[in-house]
Amino acid sequence: MFVDIAKIHLKAGKGGDGAVSFHREKYVAAGGPDGGDGGKGGDIVFKADSNLSTLADFRYKRKYSAEPGQNGGASRCTGKSAPNLVISVPVGTLVKDAETGRIIADISDDEPVVIAKGGNGGWGNQHFATSTRQVPRFSKPGNPGEELDVTLELKLLADVGLIGFPNVGKSTLVSVVSEAKPKIANYHFTTLTPVLGVVRMGEGSSFVMADIPGLIEGAGEGVGLGHEFLRHVERCRMLLHVLDISGSEGRDPIDDFEKINKELAVFSEDLSLRPQIVVANKCDLLEDGEIEKYETYFKEKGFKFFPIMAAINEGTDALINCVAAELQKLPPILKYEAEPKPEVTEIKTKRTFNINVRDGVYFVEDCDWLMDIMNTIDPDDYESLQYFERVLRQTGIIDALEDAGINEGDTVDVLGIEFDFVV
Repeated sequence: MFVDIAKIHLKAGKGGDGAVSFHREKYVAAGGPDGGDGGKGGDIVFKADSNLSTLADFRYKRKYSAEPGQNGGASRCTGKSAPNLVISVPVGTLVKDAETGRIIADISDDEPVVIAKGGNGGWGNQHFATSTRQVPRFSKPGNPGEELDVTLELKLLADVGLIGFPNVGKSTLVSVVSEAKPKIANYHFTTLTPVLGVVRMGEGSSFVMADIPGLIEGAGEGVGLGHEFLRHVERCRMLLHVLDISGSEGRDPIDDFEKINKELAVFSEDLSLRPQIVVANKCDLLEDGEIEKYETYFKEKGFKFFPIMAAINEGTDALINCVAAELQKLPPILKYEAEPKPEVTEIKTKRTFNINVRDGVYFVEDCDWLMDIMNTIDPDDYESLQYFERVLRQTGIIDALEDAGINEGDTVDVLGIEFDFVV
């Protein structure tokens, strides 16, 4: 099954929590805090794999999570960082933000790309010791890893794309000039998936040709299979427009040419301006004078014209030599640049939460992010509670409680833990 679009969910690893620990050794009084830092969470990395040709694997697994970092330990031991999660995709896969459509990366070479970064580990209590706070009984939790939905879109990497109506001989052409073996039959939509073939021109010289199926009138607007596969033409440096010059199916070759180019323009204006060579297939079914009529028409429009008989490999050598020469003049295959994240004009210092008052109790709700911090707090330790109060104030919870009308002595409930509000 050929699948060229998939949507998946990524969650990078959470950083390990910092440790609360104190050095204990015989004959060493007041050894001090020695809690180690947490390890870094695993990144999610995408890597191109030339052995893959579709995104079919992502139809069955849609959620990918990297491992969390290890928590810190005693004796200033830093937790082990988690390994990266490496996801293999076909060469030419675009990774886009599913919400905004922003291009995050173009996986079209051997360089791995980090798509979601793992969280940094939290600090152990060794970092919170001061001259006035010598016994800190709290640490910092690890930061969460990046979490996002992405859309994977495969755009094949090919130098030359074969376009044209069904049954004009595109598959036959790619089969005789390369080692590709597409299915060939005398009916429409025999080719249901793009077919890549490597055309070898000699020692160290070759180019990739793609047979793009499903182009008919209305393809640019989604009719037939065209809209599904037009994206695979976008990277092509040159197009070979294959025509059934004999009109064996009752269509006019010139009309076919104009219709297909119209569909290219509907799909992408840039694509319609891509260099084209007209390939007149099945020319053995026409008289010489008729071929010259079509040749004159296309050359007057500025197109190179090659009459061929793909079924018997007649005229293909001249065509391929011309294509190779033209490719030398063209820029390399298009690679999409990653789009930067939109600039954040306002720095977020407050995290989300809600204040609700019920029966005189002020509930701080929808703040699951606070649970990791609360897990590091020792309610029996004064300095630890001071740290927790600073967190509540820095994240805006204290201000929100005051705006809600709280008074000294009123009860506050934070994720099921109650305490009296003290100014």
